[in-house]
Amino acid sequence: MAVPTINPERFLADLQTLRQFGGQGNGVVRQSFSEADMASRRWLQARMGEAGLTSKIDGVGNVIGYARKPGRALLMGSHTDTQPEGGWLDGAYGVIAALEVARALDECPETRHLALDIASWSDEEHTYHGFLGSQGFLGQLDQSVFSTATRNDGHPLSRALADAGLNGQPEHYDPTRYIGYLEAHIEQGPRLELAGKQVGIVTGIVGCRTLDITFQGEANHAGSTPMDRRRDAGKALFRFAHQMDTLLAAMAAEFTVWTVGRVQFYPGSASVIPGKAFMRLQYRDTCRDLLGSMETAVRDLATQMAPELGVDIRIERQPETEPVLMNEAMQEQLTQAAEQHLGQRWMKLPSAALHDANMFGQIMPSAMLFVPSIGGISHNFAEDTQQEDLVAGCQVLATAAARIIATGQ
Repeated sequence: MAVPTINPERFLADLQTLRQFGGQGNGVVRQSFSEADMASRRWLQARMGEAGLTSKIDGVGNVIGYARKPGRALLMGSHTDTQPEGGWLDGAYGVIAALEVARALDECPETRHLALDIASWSDEEHTYHGFLGSQGFLGQLDQSVFSTATRNDGHPLSRALADAGLNGQPEHYDPTRYIGYLEAHIEQGPRLELAGKQVGIVTGIVGCRTLDITFQGEANHAGSTPMDRRRDAGKALFRFAHQMDTLLAAMAAEFTVWTVGRVQFYPGSASVIPGKAFMRLQYRDTCRDLLGSMETAVRDLATQMAPELGVDIRIERQPETEPVLMNEAMQEQLTQAAEQHLGQRWMKLPSAALHDANMFGQIMPSAMLFVPSIGGISHNFAEDTQQEDLVAGCQVLATAAARIIATGQ
């Protein structure tokens, strides 16, 4: 079949226009349901309509464009909301790429009949409730969210929706309509740039485990308590963290990552031996079994070290995110398209960040494509990507999307 050809100038112009909604210098401030966010959604709805799609904004802010064509459709999308100080591409790249792919398919006589729906999902960035839009569309949203979710400053989701003119009723997907879901995104990491590749084909989205580890010792005077009589929870934390880091490094696979992002000592005085210490460990990988083995190893290490450290160690697991593997047939279509347009300037890699594709991958065949982030920077005003990489990724998407729809996989 013929390859649909994107229009790079039109594609990049739309990206730059979207950038103006909430633009601040090189970055964007466009948090969910803000004035800038809703203005951008109305603009996007109009652009979808101009592209020949039946477009609407549903009751939770999702902007959805439906193809006016028979047959099963591919669904493409991402998000256009940002962090409080966000980058201009983040999910916006995937939304505008989906729009350009829809136009390219329609402009090619041999692909004009193919059905492609596109969307910008609301609140992926968790201003009020992470993945509000995609979960709502898929029927996965707990209705209590609408009465309990708030912004960091306490502003309720219910008020934000009402102020934005939204009724809180999401559009619900038709499971018989879709072949699968395809999302493009900037990598938000350095691997593609370091490897000199223009496109990444995502093998899976990592699962995330978080363990809260508490060390209970005994608070006492920091000057008059002999070293051999101390039950120092702070010192125990340091020694445990060092051994844990060595242990996890020995277990890790190629893309495994782990972070101790929070540490606290109690009572937190220089003159008091810490009676309690706390650390939060988070680790990520696409292998569910490895995630389980890492937790077991950390718990075993705590059992082993507690007596020699002279403290009690308690470990509590926080709510977890399971890894989601991307569909192999759709990965193969992306691979063939990447080889056709880019030769060897592509690679496979997992996504270390969560995306709307994580929600869709639990329900239907799903795939993702990455383009490089300059310096690996994202969620930052400095976030950027080379124009040629933005265009290359969009063209690979168009070719793969056409083949996925035409073959049904």
